[in-house]
Amino acid sequence: MPCEGCMERDNVSTGATMEFLLLGFPELLHLRILLFLIFLIAHLVTLAGNMMIFMAVVMEPSRPPMLFFLCQLSAIELCYTLVIVPKALLSLAAAEGSTISLLGCAAQMHLFVALGGAECFLLAAMSYDRFVAICQPLRYAALMSEGLCLRLALTCALAAFALALALTVAVFRLPFCQSRRIDHFFCDVPAVLHLACTQSYTAELPLLAACVLLLLLPFLLILASYACIAVALLRIASPVGRGKAFSTCISHLAITLLHYGCATFVYIRPKSSYSPARDKVVSLVYTNITPLMYPLIYSLRSKEIRGILRKMLRRKKIAQVN
Repeated sequence: MPCEGCMERDNVSTGATMEFLLLGFPELLHLRILLFLIFLIAHLVTLAGNMMIFMAVVMEPSRPPMLFFLCQLSAIELCYTLVIVPKALLSLAAAEGSTISLLGCAAQMHLFVALGGAECFLLAAMSYDRFVAICQPLRYAALMSEGLCLRLALTCALAAFALALALTVAVFRLPFCQSRRIDHFFCDVPAVLHLACTQSYTAELPLLAACVLLLLLPFLLILASYACIAVALLRIASPVGRGKAFSTCISHLAITLLHYGCATFVYIRPKSSYSPARDKVVSLVYTNITPLMYPLIYSLRSKEIRGILRKMLRRKKIAQVN
């Protein structure tokens, strides 16, 4: 039975004409110019850092599996920030908020969830790469072949986009109340679900299923890989050898903790505990600050990336001299 005050969804033209209002940050109007400048600079630095790593790895003739996955991670982060951050900047610039069509909102949600899910799966693939490198070093080249890396990358992308499409369709099939004001700066799943005209918990089931498949399943695979890595490290007698082996995992662990920390806080909780102000702050962190940290972490921790960047700079200097 349709709820009182819900919008009619029978009309075929509704999806094309209906609009949502993204409220953005009305409580931070006195700081919006400063925040706009801060996040604009962070966005440009994020794009430049990820683009530099992406181009550096692509131009490298011999790419080990970890660099191949890092290249895909940089591509995901580039798309991820371009999907979300421009709308966030617009919300900061416009005091009255910004509008987005229903189809635009659905597309933004789908791409956001798909790219975030692809990153989760990719982090699991990267943890498997570390597991093979540490636990079976003699078979590393045979096990982590170029064909396997390509299949893992393709599987990560296709699985994430399929699950995100199913979640997006389930969310936008719900009846929405007449209020079309989304208290957020983009079409995040909890913020849109908050507008659904339903008091039952069935509306949250697609989100719960997506969290299990996109967040929990890859996280369990990462935990299993690192449990095996920990056992292998304990068998290494030399503390120096143990530290050297563990140092190859630090960058991946740091990014995994950053990604899963924010995602778990926002998505793995009931609708009743939804807090728009708190969620927006956390979302600002994982859509602006976290992608900014990725190139910094890998460029500082990865010898391969530092070597490739140095070669790029040398080639650029030689080209300028010539």
